[in-house]
Amino acid sequence: MSVTVILLAVGAACCLGLGFVFQQAAAQHAPMKDFLSLRLLLDLARMPRWLAGIGLMVCGMALGAFALGMGDITLVEPLLATNLLFAMALSRWLTRQRLGRSGWAGLWLLAGGVTAFIVAGRPHGGQATADPLRQWLIIGVVLGTALLLTAIAKRMWMALEAALLGTAAGLLYGLQDALTRMSGDRFTAGGWTAVATSWQPYAVVALGVTALVLVQSAFETAPLRLSLPALTAAQPLAGIACGVGFLGDQLRVTPGALAWQAAGIVAIVVGIVLIGRHPAMPPGSGPPHPRARALAPR
Repeated sequence: MSVTVILLAVGAACCLGLGFVFQQAAAQHAPMKDFLSLRLLLDLARMPRWLAGIGLMVCGMALGAFALGMGDITLVEPLLATNLLFAMALSRWLTRQRLGRSGWAGLWLLAGGVTAFIVAGRPHGGQATADPLRQWLIIGVVLGTALLLTAIAKRMWMALEAALLGTAAGLLYGLQDALTRMSGDRFTAGGWTAVATSWQPYAVVALGVTALVLVQSAFETAPLRLSLPALTAAQPLAGIACGVGFLGDQLRVTPGALAWQAAGIVAIVVGIVLIGRHPAMPPGSGPPHPRARALAPR
């Protein structure tokens, strides 16, 4: 288990967490007419705070790509989930809120869950599957679930809408991480020519842009605590599914190891939810959008 991979993944999580806070602070002021539209990105690009958040996010993705190139996705993805800890740290500093019981519980559950999953599972690389049907089936399930959640989100009230969009974006980011790993393998095997002539790099860009629109739309409609936990929980689950499903990553499969891995994943998800719903997370400032008022439950 490379210390370098762990440091790169944690550095990526730090940049992503801080970047999400800055992005949400800007996105809540974007016009609702651009909801789920590429125009939303053009409007946000005029806001310095959003550009700072995107800069941090790009740095995080670059560090994550290096980590995925050197390590296994089943190791990197749980570490990337710790981005919520860094988002919480910045939000707590901005709001002056104390952690309290729920905050500390979420922190320890998230950190403990990541540790339990990695120690019990001992993720390591193996031979990637050569079965294209299996690969496309997993990719199709992830993409289809993300599209279904996005379609359902349009009919829901604000809080659930943001959570569903965050989940859809997390699934796409997890798939993007898997394809980034495949692109790195292509580069190692054949250099830039092999990368340029394969479909994975172009799919990585398409997934990144689509997920970005979903994330910013979720940030635009509701407080960060309603969308970021769902995003952070969905990404490692999708990434691990792809890693084990068709990238050849392997985990220990003894009954005890599987029990600890399952407990670790549950602890990660519960910790993410507790941290994401903590009062220190940005609640959003400024007047609510007309659409948000119309969709809010009575």
